[in-house]
Parts: sequence; structure tokens; C-alpha cells
Amino acid sequence: MKIALELAETLAAVVDEGTLDAAARRLHITPSAVSQRIKTLERELGRVLLVRSKPARVTDAGAVVVRLARQLTLLEHDARAALGAEEDGQDAPVTVPLAVNADSLATWFLAPLARLAVEHPVCFELHRDDQEYTTGQLEEGLVMGAVTSQAEAVAGCSVTPIGTMRYRAVAAPAFAARWFPDGATAGALAAAPAVDFNRKDELQTDWLVARGVDPSVPPRHQVPSSADFATAVRMGMGWGMLPPFQCDQDLATGALTSLGDPPIDVPLYWQQWNLRSGLLDAVGAAIVAEGRRALADPAG
Repeated sequence: MKIALELAETLAAVVDEGTLDAAARRLHITPSAVSQRIKTLERELGRVLLVRSKPARVTDAGAVVVRLARQLTLLEHDARAALGAEEDGQDAPVTVPLAVNADSLATWFLAPLARLAVEHPVCFELHRDDQEYTTGQLEEGLVMGAVTSQAEAVAGCSVTPIGTMRYRAVAAPAFAARWFPDGATAGALAAAPAVDFNRKDELQTDWLVARGVDPSVPPRHQVPSSADFATAVRMGMGWGMLPPFQCDQDLATGALTSLGDPPIDVPLYWQQWNLRSGLLDAVGAAIVAEGRRALADPAG
């Protein structure tokens, strides 16, 4: 069974853009042509590939086709590079979608991508999600690589350890004086507001459980931005778990105060498609090297 690349790329465009109309604009064809291509592909494969919701989403079978489209695009780029298209300035940038957790994105993740963008004709499309959920985007074919806390490789992917990000419970001194005059006791923690990144964020929950507190009891703010999350803690909205990049200096100067142990350790891994691609391998190697350097020396 042969899958036409043009049809597979059309399905991937719909997934990327979210609607048939947006995909049509990107592909410079009409929405009806996009719809017809998807129907043709579904008829040839005998499977439903796309759920026409807003945004559109692929079925399990559709995810396989999207992944194929992205892999073929990457392999075509590598072939053109091997033929000297990069040196001749003829090679159009290839888009590499990646998934990453918010704290890595806000601290060390962008540096290697900036270097790669100078060295290669590549554009990066970043998908931010909690480190426990980024592998889902690999499974759906939405991204080619992901920073994740999952050590088990997704089917068809390789996995490489990066390091461990350690989070500590901290608060602004004034907040701690108000809510924890006798220390961060279980009773005080049950009443004090906490700051969560979003509803997927389990770090504060895990620390409360470790301290013997029912995590459903304390009031919770939600601040879905890594930098703004840290700012909310520094401003005294609530206490929260911060990595060394965002709290070590403030702990040293007294701008933040520690609420005590235990720290929460989150191991990070790099997973990428198990595909022989020079570009994807270069991306993965740069990300792993930078992550290991940053996590080994978080103050740096």
C-alpha cells in the first residue's frame, strides 16, 4: 500500500494548523481541495484519519500517517544537504517540532536551538507541556523529539538521560512570616495558599503529601508561565516548588526562604524518533549536552 507524500503532508498541515481552512492557506489550495485530499487518503487506507473538530485532531491511524509525513520531510532535507543544497543556499528551512517542559524552556533549552538555527537551515516549532505529558505528543506524531520525565522509550523512539532537576519548596519571607510563624507545619500548610503552574502540575501536591498534608485542602493559585510562576512566589501570592535556576540566588540573598525538605527530584530524558537523520541527531546531541551542563551546574 503506497501512501502519497502530498496527501500525508496535507494531513500533517491540518494537524499543525488546527483547521482545514488554515491548512488550505498554508498549502495555497482551497479548503475543498484539502478536504478531498484527506478523503482520498482515508479511502485508500480504509481508515478514518482525522476527527473534524476544532481544533482538528488525528485518530491513532492518522497519527501514524502524520509521523510518516514528518519523517519523509526530514529525510528529504538530509538528502538535499548531502547533495550540497545547503552550501548552494537552495535548501529551504525544515521545520522541526519539539516538546519541552516549561522550566527547561525558561532556563536552558533555547540556547542550543539558537546555535543550531545559525548552523543549519532549520525552524523550530516548540510545544510546551508538563514533562510527564510531552511523550504523548511524540506518540501522536506531533513532534520529533521531547524533553520528558519518562524513562521508558516511546515506540519507535530512542531515549537518552539528561539529568535531574531538583525542586525546593520556597516562599517570600513576608509570606512565610505570616503563614508559617512556627515553621511549615502540616496545619499551617493546610491553610496557606500554594501556587501551581496548571492543573497538570503535581510538584506542590507531591511535596504536601510528603509533609503529611491532604493536597485537596490548601487554596491554590494557577500561574501558567514559568517566569511568572517564580515571580508570583517572590511576590508572596503563595509558596511553590522552584528549580535552582529560579531560587538559589534568592535563597542566598534572603529574597526567598526555604520551607524545608524533602526536595522533589525530577529526572529528565531526551526522546526522539529512532530515525537515521543527521539533522535530528544534531538537534538531540546539542539539547542533551546543554541540558547536562545546565543541570550539573544550575547556577550557571
